[in-house]
Amino acid sequence: MDLSILNISFASIMPEILTTALAAVLLVVDFFLAPRNKSALGYLAIIGLLLILPVAAMTAGTTPTFGGTVIFDAFSAYFNVIFIIAAVFTIFISMDYLKKTGIQRGEYYHIILFATVGMMVMASANDLITLYVGLELMALSFYILVAFRVGSSRSVEGALKYFVLGALSSGILLYGISFAYGASGSTNFNEIAARLATTAGPFLLLGFILIIVGFGFKVAAFPFHVWAPDVYEGAPTPITALLSIGSKAAALAVFLRLFMVAFPAFHVQWAGILWMVAAATMIFGSVVAISQKNMVRMLAYSSIAHAGIILIGFIVYNDLGTGGVLYYMLVYLFMNMGAFVIVTHLRSDAGGVRKWELVSDYRGLASSRPVLALLMALFLFSLAGIPPTGGFAAKFFVLSAAVSAKYYWLAAIGVVSTVISLFFYARVVFYMFMKEPEAGIEVPKPGVCYSVVLFCTAVGTVLLGIYPTPFIDMAIKAVKPFFM
Repeated sequence: MDLSILNISFASIMPEILTTALAAVLLVVDFFLAPRNKSALGYLAIIGLLLILPVAAMTAGTTPTFGGTVIFDAFSAYFNVIFIIAAVFTIFISMDYLKKTGIQRGEYYHIILFATVGMMVMASANDLITLYVGLELMALSFYILVAFRVGSSRSVEGALKYFVLGALSSGILLYGISFAYGASGSTNFNEIAARLATTAGPFLLLGFILIIVGFGFKVAAFPFHVWAPDVYEGAPTPITALLSIGSKAAALAVFLRLFMVAFPAFHVQWAGILWMVAAATMIFGSVVAISQKNMVRMLAYSSIAHAGIILIGFIVYNDLGTGGVLYYMLVYLFMNMGAFVIVTHLRSDAGGVRKWELVSDYRGLASSRPVLALLMALFLFSLAGIPPTGGFAAKFFVLSAAVSAKYYWLAAIGVVSTVISLFFYARVVFYMFMKEPEAGIEVPKPGVCYSVVLFCTAVGTVLLGIYPTPFIDMAIKAVKPFFM
């Protein structure tokens, strides 16, 4: 066999190789560290990821490698940057969190790196089998991370629900993949597109539905969202942040590539299904979030509503709409991570006493920690889509693309969802600035790690709002090849 036809190129998978090697190094170093020094692994992971970041950003080509199963282009490079930044932020805030909660263990850091590798594999997958391998690597890592607080019944309950429903959704996705393979006779995205051409039988349509259900679970779209509130609440809060950003971005990346490359001829069929899913997700997430008293559960339903708006860009099916998805995920990385950094810093149930769990617990925060309250308001206003934040630019980009493509009703539902979301975001701001703090409540001062991440996320949220053009251009350039 002529191996040259496989186009084996280790340079094309260098980000995965380096991240896996970094995880292996951490695993070895972990054996030689005393329990009190495990945070050194976090610093080592951050340094390694920051060195890998420029490699991931510059690793881009146009030709599939390893027999057409992997492709590293501007699209995968864009998402790899999001994954690495999200992992760096997560590890930064985890170091203080693990000490505070008493769950400081070295394996925490290398499992995060393995989850990141799974996300990278998903973003660069050009084959159904590669897609599934990356998905399972990410999912198995998150199952462990969600259950990391073994002494917490909420963590164990959330992990059990996530595992059971995750296994179910993976089985459904695999079943849908088998229908796609049966209809086309190939697992390669390009070959599937060439062989199916314009013929869509009932089994292929069933495959679309099953694949959408499988990915709908990963992005927490209605009605496949049932795991999200309990898992978000039970998991270690830094992992909740990574799960809400990294897992969602990875699922959207592979979802986009699969349907844009393998099934472009059937846009009408799968877009019709996604139209209903997106509309229901936006309305459900926004409405149910209003009744939430727990801060993390409120952010969980907020994440569901955002998933619906992101799906609008997918449905529009042009470079503006799809580029809007990529830009939205970049903005979402900064504003959602910023909000979770503050929640992580304040939230604690050490010793069985739960603090800063409820929205009402944030009352009077502005009088004791004004900078913290201002930053929280910035992130919440960005999530709500208030100008001049990055959230406004992202929503405007996606909704204007929907209007230009004549999806008027879908854009209108997106606007209604945004208006509804203003209520529950503004309620937190009201408690922080308009209510008096309870007597005897001590607000801890953020440490260096929290302060670094808060500064970066605040700058990113504002910069992406007041100067979005270069980032939007990068997003559009990354998806341009899909429409040539």
